[in-house]
Amino acid sequence: MTIWIDADACPVAVRDMVLRASQRTATALVFVANSPLPIATRPLVKTVRVSQGFDVADNYISQHVELNDLVITQDIPLAAEIVEKGITALNPRGELYTQENIRQRLAMRNFAEELRSIGQMSGGPNKFADKEKQAFANALDRWLQNSKK
Repeated sequence: MTIWIDADACPVAVRDMVLRASQRTATALVFVANSPLPIATRPLVKTVRVSQGFDVADNYISQHVELNDLVITQDIPLAAEIVEKGITALNPRGELYTQENIRQRLAMRNFAEELRSIGQMSGGPNKFADKEKQAFANALDRWLQNSKK
């Protein structure tokens, strides 16, 4: 059982929470990014630096993740691929991607991308606040408790 983090766009607060949870529960943790990460060497924690390029980190995670693992990502297409494999995916705001919601999220993401490409929409997600941090911590704890059973 391993927690995989799509780390390039992952909020620092989420990385810190997952690091603490990994140490507390003796759960393997892999950060995958195409840029260097300021993460100290710790037991059970691995960082993988992939080459620059579109979806290189996503492809690495998708190729190495296993059935009882958890993937933390904001990337909807990666989440869709992970969920399709029957693996749990969670976003940094504590929202679980499921078979029931992933297609709608993918459609919404594609629609928003289309609007941005024609200049009808700008900006990104809402601010990552305490409410989102708490929701993520709760979702991570639930997954850890259920997976250790």
